[in-house]
Amino acid sequence: MSDTVVVVLFYLWLPVMISVPLVAARATKNPDRADFFRSTAISGGVVFQVLLVIGTLFVQWPAGFAVRAVVLVPLLGWLAEFIGSRTGIPFGNYHYTAVLQPQIHRVPVAIPLAWLMMLPPSWAVAHLLVPNGTPLVHAVVAGLAFTAWDIYLDPHLVKWGFWEWRQKGAYEGIPLRNFLGWFLWATVITWVAAPPALDFFPLVLVYLLTWLFQFGGHMVFWGWPVSGIAGFIAMGAAAVPALLRYFL
Repeated sequence: MSDTVVVVLFYLWLPVMISVPLVAARATKNPDRADFFRSTAISGGVVFQVLLVIGTLFVQWPAGFAVRAVVLVPLLGWLAEFIGSRTGIPFGNYHYTAVLQPQIHRVPVAIPLAWLMMLPPSWAVAHLLVPNGTPLVHAVVAGLAFTAWDIYLDPHLVKWGFWEWRQKGAYEGIPLRNFLGWFLWATVITWVAAPPALDFFPLVLVYLLTWLFQFGGHMVFWGWPVSGIAGFIAMGAAAVPALLRYFL
């Protein structure tokens, strides 16, 4: 796989991500098919970003490292969701609805793929921020960068009915322990995967654009200012220093 393939995948991913709120907006005009349009929008974004991530890993890393990451991240992500949705550990008490399909043992396939689509960009950001850090330091920073994305994601997908919390929490109805669980699990996966360094393009750029796309979606298309501002601050705390470190 060549750099050209990654560039092509990036330019395929970009319009798909831009179209997510536009496709989802059709739910308001077709309430009987709202779940279909929202699921299609999310699933399309996940699939194209996963393809971009996989292509990038195989271009920038030896095949063995890439295969390990591509297998390990969604597998451990699915395991975390399988255990978490049944026991409440480590995220809190929640369950998936039937809206997002297909599912494996009541965990939507798109969810472990979402771990794969955003954890490598978080690795790339962490390597940029702490290039000489130990594996543990890198894992912690990557875990924080990944969890910052969930400040946007969790309220978004709860409001779209993809999963439900059995007990309402302090942040948009979400328990704060959920974010601790995301941080701990993302840190563990990163430490186990021991990812080598990644270049700025495209994964750091993906992280930066996701930060901005999500902000626009929450603030402009969906009218969710609390999660929009909170997510902008949280992801920005990783995105802005990474950007400055790259250019300065």
